[in-house]
Amino acid sequence: MKRCSTCNRTYTDPALSFCIEDGTPLTTVDPGEDSTVVSSRGNEPSAYQPPAYVPPARAEPRRRRVWPWVVGLLGAFVLGIVAISIAAAIFVPRLVRQRENERTVATNQSENSNATEPANSNVNVNEDVDVPPPADHQQVLAQLTNLEQEWTVANFSADKDKLERILADDYVGQTEDGSGLQTKADYLRKLQPNHEIERWEFSDLNLLLVGDRATLTGKIKLELRNSAVVYAFKDKFVWRDGRWQATGSEVTQRE
Repeated sequence: MKRCSTCNRTYTDPALSFCIEDGTPLTTVDPGEDSTVVSSRGNEPSAYQPPAYVPPARAEPRRRRVWPWVVGLLGAFVLGIVAISIAAAIFVPRLVRQRENERTVATNQSENSNATEPANSNVNVNEDVDVPPPADHQQVLAQLTNLEQEWTVANFSADKDKLERILADDYVGQTEDGSGLQTKADYLRKLQPNHEIERWEFSDLNLLLVGDRATLTGKIKLELRNSAVVYAFKDKFVWRDGRWQATGSEVTQRE
């Protein structure tokens, strides 16, 4: 019989030299001593059996929280509504005032327009350079009156395209302050819109017609917001390219 001095186990198999538990060399002992006897199966030493492997419990996947996304989306929606409200509060009144100003100008132009029959208009869709100038005094007076209206509207709105058609290329007129003369190019270059004029009215119109030349004199009353002023004017025209074109203008303040 053999004994392990470490774990105090005894073995009866003479072929064992080391303890199968801790590997300690075995020592021979008297069989009469009380001890724990470990017998082997057959002639083979008992094999050490490790504990069975138990896999760890499978962790459940972590659930994502939904409420932070919901709160974020609601916050973005609220911020968008606030931004739109601020933009509307800033830009809507401006648009409303702009539309009101446009309607006021359109109304004034409509009230000041004394258009007659289309035949009296200075606009000729089918312009012909060979068309002779009209000789009827009343017809020419109506045409030039309409042309004066268009000229006035183009001046106040700074419509240079319209004035390009109304003024002849050799136009020479009085400067705005009356200190000298200016060409067509000077006239268009210095032109600026005038938003102070609310209404205007022509009066005392007289026409001098000589062939393809015409001179129109009269008065124009300009009504501003808090005042009014009257100018006497003398405008010269020539029949060219199938229409009347302004070649000169003189203006003198009366009141």
